[in-house]
Amino acid sequence: MGTFGRRLLLAVDAKGYGGADVVTQRQLQEAIQRLLGESAAAAGLARERWETQTGGDSVFAILPAGASEPDLVDTFMRHLDAGLREFNRNRVREAWLRLRAVVHFGTASPAANGFEGRAPVEVGRMLDSKVLKAALAAAPDACLALAVSATVFNDVISEAYTTIRAQEFREVRIAEKEYTGRAWIWVPGHDAKALALGVASTSDAVDMGASESTGGGTASVASSPNEPTALGDTVVQVISGTIHAQGAVFGISK
Repeated sequence: MGTFGRRLLLAVDAKGYGGADVVTQRQLQEAIQRLLGESAAAAGLARERWETQTGGDSVFAILPAGASEPDLVDTFMRHLDAGLREFNRNRVREAWLRLRAVVHFGTASPAANGFEGRAPVEVGRMLDSKVLKAALAAAPDACLALAVSATVFNDVISEAYTTIRAQEFREVRIAEKEYTGRAWIWVPGHDAKALALGVASTSDAVDMGASESTGGGTASVASSPNEPTALGDTVVQVISGTIHAQGAVFGISK
């Protein structure tokens, strides 16, 4: 039987690494290791005690028991973003180091070929998710896009344990392979809620055919509320019951 334990997890992966030449790949690998070490030192997170699995442009780490979640989400990430910007200064765009990062807290422990537990799988799915990749792509001058799990967002960020405000994060739904869940995305220096991710925020999204009850009525919605109608579209709201809204317009037909 494996050892049960809840740990703080971090994963990072570089954008566009596979298309870089060998010299650039070497520089990016060295920069990733240096910046992670410097950011960990700034946040007091004892990098030498991390249990780490590396793969060229990616790093997955389980931090020691008792590692501070606020320090990882806040101090560490702010230093990492600053370090990335410094590294990229005066480099051509094609040689920039831009990272996706994920922070999660859950069950994980070392195993024969890496790590076992549900949390490492969840971290991997969030890191490779289309929506996190889209967040970094939608902000071309950003060097970092961070996704945190519901556990981290609810227990750390929503409770104001970080200087990063909850309003700076964008809640999204992630569905990758066998994993489905929610994550919150932060892109330093950018309004994550304004980025074009190709998906609606979970707080905005309404599934096809979903309905909302309003004063006893039901309005069927077939698209994201933020999506504009095209010329020639017909907008229809099907309402049953009594609606008390004097002067309101409930449907427009053309």
